[in-house]
Amino acid sequence: MANYKPDLSCQNKFIPINFAEQILPGTFEYALCYIVENKLDLSGFDAWYHNDKTGAAAYPPSVMLKIILLGYAHGLVSSRR
Repeated sequence: MANYKPDLSCQNKFIPINFAEQILPGTFEYALCYIVENKLDLSGFDAWYHNDKTGAAAYPPSVMLKIILLGYAHGLVSSRR
């Protein structure tokens, strides 16, 4: 079983902004979030992670996929930019 870091994008403990409320329905970002969270089967990524007992927790594949797809949609294809 994969060990993932918790997704804290909906927390408002340290940052008084709830990012889920900032994404407006009808925008590309909202559609991207909905598709990645509800329509894609990301369980195939779990087989690659063998950090259930040892190793550091990884970022969830859903969070990483949202970042990559949003960057590509805005024309950012390099991480050095």
